[in-house]
Amino acid sequence: MANHHILDSHGTDISSQDNWHVLTTDALPESIVSTNITLLELLQRQEKPDVIVPLADLLDNSGVQVGGLVKEIYELIVQHSSRLGLWVTADTDADALEGISDFLSTQALIVIDVPKFADGRNFSFAQTLRQLGYEGDIRMAGAFGRDQIAYLLRAGATSFVLNEHDAKSDISQAFTALASSYDGRDASALPMFSKN
Repeated sequence: MANHHILDSHGTDISSQDNWHVLTTDALPESIVSTNITLLELLQRQEKPDVIVPLADLLDNSGVQVGGLVKEIYELIVQHSSRLGLWVTADTDADALEGISDFLSTQALIVIDVPKFADGRNFSFAQTLRQLGYEGDIRMAGAFGRDQIAYLLRAGATSFVLNEHDAKSDISQAFTALASSYDGRDASALPMFSKN
């Protein structure tokens, strides 16, 4: 985590206040950055930490929550955690979220990992979560551009994981919405097209 920083929606570094532990899996991306914890370590702790688990491990191929042993393990994680969060990749189909909206609404944090920026799925994912009524923290991590931060804020993101280089440079401008940005309104009504 030393080479990453977590910034809130105002561009303030909140890394030192981040108490999240990510459940260690083979697929865990480096960009998630919180402290890793194994299932065995979690079950042996006296205190209950905040834990992030991979959504992909909780769903079957059709996007339905898995039952059986996986559900029992998840219930153990719930019992041994203070708060729960999920991490997902932007490659996941945002349409699959509708079927698990009740489950998503109980999560305190959803981290959207962008493995590579190829399209706007990270924007759609954040926006879909908000449209489903999710009110918790949506954290963007991975390969998104600093020039996309203002747009990700509009889509519903509330915190961002940035690498050391991006966090140390003047990042404050990235958190300011562009005056000429288009958010579904008629472009001719935007200030830069004003006839006055």
